[in-house]
Amino acid sequence: MVQKTDRFISNLTKDTYALVLAGGRGSRLHELTDWRAKPAVYFGGKYRIVDFPLSNCINSGIRRIGVATQYKSHSLIRHIQRGWGNFKADTSEFVDVLPASQRMGDDWYVGTADAVHQNLDILRSENPKYVLVLSGDHVYRMDYGLMIAEHVANGADMTVCCLETDIEEAAGAFGVMTADETGRVVAFDEKPAEPNPIPGKPGKCLASMGNYVFTTKFLFEQLEKDGADSNSSHDFGNDIIPSIIEKHNVYAHAFKDPETGEQPYWRDVGTLDSFWEANMELVSPTPSLNLYDKEWPIWTFQEMVPPAKFIFNDDDRRGMAVDSTVSGGCIISGSSISNSLLYSRVHTHSRSVIKESVLMPGCDVAEDCKLKKVIVDSGCNIPQGMEIGFDHELDKKRGFRVTEKGVTLVTRDMLAKLK
Repeated sequence: MVQKTDRFISNLTKDTYALVLAGGRGSRLHELTDWRAKPAVYFGGKYRIVDFPLSNCINSGIRRIGVATQYKSHSLIRHIQRGWGNFKADTSEFVDVLPASQRMGDDWYVGTADAVHQNLDILRSENPKYVLVLSGDHVYRMDYGLMIAEHVANGADMTVCCLETDIEEAAGAFGVMTADETGRVVAFDEKPAEPNPIPGKPGKCLASMGNYVFTTKFLFEQLEKDGADSNSSHDFGNDIIPSIIEKHNVYAHAFKDPETGEQPYWRDVGTLDSFWEANMELVSPTPSLNLYDKEWPIWTFQEMVPPAKFIFNDDDRRGMAVDSTVSGGCIISGSSISNSLLYSRVHTHSRSVIKESVLMPGCDVAEDCKLKKVIVDSGCNIPQGMEIGFDHELDKKRGFRVTEKGVTLVTRDMLAKLK
């Protein structure tokens, strides 16, 4: 077993190239991704989802990063250029945008493996010892150095980052690993209806997070082989992993806190309900995701806006927020905010009451409005006196989307159809 000292891990991360797969639509978020890819969706009051894997890379000491984009990528590319374009290329530190550009044929990215395969020339020019392939649409904090060190210590060809989850949650949603006592993967099922349980842990299974470490030479060999297979869907879960687990060293890395053994915060936020719930978690007194940790900051594009402002203190219009997160540039003008999360430049007006809601950048809520359990997309102007989230049948008639758990989504296009 190799000693996993800080210096050892630091040397490994310097020899690693990270490729973030950020081209997915996120169709289960419905109209929230009509004009942006899922990794570009806002989260946590000032961030985008893609900021979390990118920040994990930087905090882990990985400074050579590519972001593969495809679906409606304009806002994502603009965000990366503004927030992540300050590295010095001459010192081999960079965040590159890698749009789907038919580099190896007539197809755009057709699968996760193909997205890496089409950028092999870029990977070869960097010549890393290890390649870290990351999903760009999950919210979590993780030191990738520990996973890379374990990969090297195991003599692995590929290492898959996994988390323990309930079988009911994983069924049909995640790739599920079966590993022996050493951590070596002996079976893999892509989104099975009945996942294999972890031995000794009934009701739990080992789900893939979509994060992988490869020894570079091995990755190139497998991608070339897969690329030549006309019957392949060119996907890591569907094709690459099942084809290599018998003859090659594939290991599972448990996503756990190295000190406590507990599973850290991780959210998929792939549905409107899970997105709303994850944002609501952040306004609790002690949220599971600590955004205030100076040792592991989450980086993003910081818009130049003034501080949040709360005005009026009359009995019928008091500007106030309780158990809420309010970002810079917001003006709470004689309205009441509770258990809600407001992104930058939100303006709420007199006598409006907002509860358990997520308001994205640039929203304007006029006088005498009432919102409850609502997601308001960026740039929306809520008309005077409108109530949303109280009568779901009325919300549906207006063209708003109401989820199974009673969350109402409002977008600019929906509001425009009311006029």
